[in-house]
Amino acid sequence: VQLQAFGGGLVQAGGSLRLSCIASGSAFRVYGVGWYRQAPGKQRELVATVSNVFTTTYADSVKGRFTISRDNAKNTVYLQMNSLKPEDTAVYYCYHQNFWGQGTEVTVSS
Repeated sequence: VQLQAFGGGLVQAGGSLRLSCIASGSAFRVYGVGWYRQAPGKQRELVATVSNVFTTTYADSVKGRFTISRDNAKNTVYLQMNSLKPEDTAVYYCYHQNFWGQGTEVTVSS
């Protein structure tokens, strides 16, 4: 499985970004998918997950601001990030079937 994440960038606090992650293979719809992030000097942490039946979970720090979704027809998972804060600055990774994407960097300026 190969995962390609994109959509990161530089945004001002209060702004929005949408991350996308495209997965290869034919089993995408069978498994859950997650977004994680790793800030400089910190451990990688779970941001959000969506199961194969579209159940979602979120870290407390992003609840009400981020929305994870998936499109099985496109083998793609999305992370809509609104009301971004400087503490959201990190490299964001998608995770699926025990594989990691290459990461996409998000920088939120104050």
